[in-house]
Amino acid sequence: MTSDETTNLTDKTDDNGSADQRLDLLEKVVKHEWNQFQETDNEGGRAACQGNWPTFHQMRASQFMTWPQELLESYAGDLDEADRAGRNLVTEKYGRMMASTWPDEYRKTIEPYIPDHSHERLDQQEDVIAQQVLWADDFRTRYPKIGSGMRVLRTSEDTHESTSFETYLRGELGTYSDTTFDLYRSFIAGLAAEGRNLTEETIRNTVLVGGFASLDEAETLQQRA
Repeated sequence: MTSDETTNLTDKTDDNGSADQRLDLLEKVVKHEWNQFQETDNEGGRAACQGNWPTFHQMRASQFMTWPQELLESYAGDLDEADRAGRNLVTEKYGRMMASTWPDEYRKTIEPYIPDHSHERLDQQEDVIAQQVLWADDFRTRYPKIGSGMRVLRTSEDTHESTSFETYLRGELGTYSDTTFDLYRSFIAGLAAEGRNLTEETIRNTVLVGGFASLDEAETLQQRA
């Protein structure tokens, strides 16, 4: 995804900033995550995806394009604060996923060293996750060819080698500050009240940047793996 392509999908203003300011912030957040990703150790050595900036940029930017400005600003602040505190939110995200994929190792080598959350926060996260899993399931039903290339959906499908959408999301939400999570929860509730589907909106951004005219066109031309 080039800067021009990103600009085309973020060419809007809101109460908190111009389109140019929004684009600059989005690019800053994606680059900040990329830098933290480069510092994330993988047990089997450096992962191939750690050298694939174009795909990383496309996937993360497509997600952040859907976010309100205030939420994006808050998460940018989380990344900055993590640097000051000597934390790496990308590393923590993948570490949190191991609670499902490698539970024994998680309990021994990860859980004692990452921030925990209150029961109330965890319950709220599960409510958000449940909504997003419903959206992802609905999207996969309506766009099965595109859906065939997505992660498996539920934590019950996790293996050592395969991490589900549900588990990935649980890991990511766990890295958000309370302020960012509250904004994110409100964002999800607002989309649900409007009958919108975040999975659909995120993947629409991805396929438009990929050169398709629409999700329907991408679905028609998608080849099954």
